[in-house]
Amino acid sequence: MTAMRANWNYPTAIKFGAGRIAELADVCQGAGIARPLLVTDADLIKLPMLADIRRRLKDAGLGDSAYSQVTANPVSRQVIDGVIAYRAGRHDGVIAIGGGSALDAGKAVAFMSGQTRPLWDFEDVGDNWNRADPAGIAPSIAVPTTAGTGSEVGRVSVITDDETHTKRLIFHPRIMPVAVIADPELTVGMSPKITAATGMDALAHCIEAYCAPGFHPMADGIALEGIRLVHDWLAVACRDGRNMEARTNMLAAATMGATAFQKGLGAVHSLSHPLGAIYGTHHGLLNGVLLPYVLDFNRTAIDAKMGRLAAYVGLGKGGFDGVRNWLIALRHEIGIPETLVAVGIDDSRAAEIARAALKDPTAPTNPVALDEASLAALFRAAL
Repeated sequence: MTAMRANWNYPTAIKFGAGRIAELADVCQGAGIARPLLVTDADLIKLPMLADIRRRLKDAGLGDSAYSQVTANPVSRQVIDGVIAYRAGRHDGVIAIGGGSALDAGKAVAFMSGQTRPLWDFEDVGDNWNRADPAGIAPSIAVPTTAGTGSEVGRVSVITDDETHTKRLIFHPRIMPVAVIADPELTVGMSPKITAATGMDALAHCIEAYCAPGFHPMADGIALEGIRLVHDWLAVACRDGRNMEARTNMLAAATMGATAFQKGLGAVHSLSHPLGAIYGTHHGLLNGVLLPYVLDFNRTAIDAKMGRLAAYVGLGKGGFDGVRNWLIALRHEIGIPETLVAVGIDDSRAAEIARAALKDPTAPTNPVALDEASLAALFRAAL
């Protein structure tokens, strides 16, 4: 029997619902932020949505300063430059706005704003987080504009090492934003392609958290409901991006996935992290491609859980096969490719990817023990 002892943590204050972005200035005031730095990406900063947010902040006397050099799969140089901008502007907090990349970068900028040690000294290994000076961590507010990563409620920032091209997790309990504004109206502009990829990211988080070993019934329950929301609403959101019920439910599912995965993730993420770092491929897209292959690999350890999942979601066919068939059908419906080859990846770096995947912090909580050979085989199967 699994040991019924564990440490549980749950997320921060979340203002959820359409139109809640209007409360951003009040949230800043509540967080004690008078001179925020907006951290976002180069595409989002150009949109009317960001112009409106910056106008609201300026009208409230909070200024409109922004750092917008974040790219997909943000790199350490961008965090360093963001900290330089933060210090130069004498800011006292960060508002991270965007998808997972912007949120991760913004959280990292707030975390590093008052540190004297280099970024990698706080990688999620052992008790490295104790090296941080708590007084040097600025408050951050997260405003997601996609429904996938759930980074708004995460205690890590995923940053790519410029030199080694590996994704590394920076962890500290206070990397968690002090507040979140989760406004589904901000996600309406996502294309069907991005809606699909980010939605599969949320689904992978929920499924891997649910399948991870360990005793965490609260995370299991949240993951199950997150999967049901994806089952009911992801395809709808892809077909009709202006359907606010679909957008709202998918934003909830994304936050639920990241809340649940404190329990653990698995080989989907162990592989997608190095693949994203090396090839620059969208993280959620990679998760969507890899998910059925990893489920097959883990089948012996998760059969009973898949039966409960199929029953809860209400799949026509039950058990593992019912869940797998639904995933395959969903991928086809929303345009997620079936193989890694279809997203421009080949087997030329299989050994390197397997080595990096085994070192990834998500590998130890895969339901079936992983080694380099099994990860290389999984990667080749997904090709």
